[in-house]
Amino acid sequence: MALITTLVFAHAAQAREVSRFYMGARAAGMGGASIAVVNDETALIINPAGLGKLRDYYGTILDPEIEGSDNMFELYRKKSFSGLFDPEKVSPSLQESLTTPYHARATLFPSFVAKNFGIGILGRYSLDARVDDTGTEMDTLYQDDLAVLLGFNLRLWGGRIKLGATGKFISRIEVDKVLSTTGDMSINTNASEGAAVGADVGLSLTAPWAWLPTISVVARDVGGTDFGAGAGLRKSTATRPNRIEQDIDVGLALFPIHSNNTRSAFTLEYQKLNEAARATSKTRYMHFGYEYNYGDILFLRAGMNGQYWTTGVEIASENTQVQLAYYGVDVGTDTKPEEQRRWLMKFVFRY
Repeated sequence: MALITTLVFAHAAQAREVSRFYMGARAAGMGGASIAVVNDETALIINPAGLGKLRDYYGTILDPEIEGSDNMFELYRKKSFSGLFDPEKVSPSLQESLTTPYHARATLFPSFVAKNFGIGILGRYSLDARVDDTGTEMDTLYQDDLAVLLGFNLRLWGGRIKLGATGKFISRIEVDKVLSTTGDMSINTNASEGAAVGADVGLSLTAPWAWLPTISVVARDVGGTDFGAGAGLRKSTATRPNRIEQDIDVGLALFPIHSNNTRSAFTLEYQKLNEAARATSKTRYMHFGYEYNYGDILFLRAGMNGQYWTTGVEIASENTQVQLAYYGVDVGTDTKPEEQRRWLMKFVFRY
């Protein structure tokens, strides 16, 4: 019994960031805050009420997004590896840099959206790993998600009230455990697999005043998202990924207009109210972001992701976008923060 208790508390105290299903380049540059300002196809994932902000319909054909910890290249120089998302291939390099956290993520989200409606397919690979100070164990969180999302929004009172919902089907392959560096670290051996149907509900209230003050609330994974179905879809395993518990994000935003061609967005956000209520450190769940928009062509971004600064830039045309972000995230424990710097790049082609 004592051993079981020790293992449970050891797992709970693992040094990791606050989990989230998706954070794009815009949010990364703006301190992780997004639900009150999102106004593109990513509203399907971030806040379905944001579908009510769309001015026209469009399809996103290609939007590769890749992200990594800024120590990735230093780790590679010490000991090269070929699979960015393979725990088995990354492990030898991390054994040369004990206790160093590693992060890599790649996302693709082709979609079609119009005002108050959207549908998209999300593909996502991510790996977070860290070898302990003895070199014998690697804390590993690997996820391979394939999801279909369908969202709707209802505009009321001239758009001052927006109420949206996204239904999602997620097929997930996950490794969430401490792996022995001397044992079998392959994904096939250690993965859990399952599929789930879930829903997010978003509400945005905008006052008809200067600067358009906006309050947004998103209930994520309403009722909980349980991966109890879909056995054998992509892997043959009897274990299932971790259940995602329902949680709530709240955000505020202001949108001052400076001239005909320039405007800004300020936003504050507090994420995962339920989880934050149980946490010692509330700072990890606080986010602040700013965006300067010049003619819908150049976007400059900055913010605070908890206690760490973030920045980003975007250059856009009618059909393309190039987005870059550099940000910090807390990958420590609830009581002992630890900063990891990350870079993120995204290219978008729309029609």
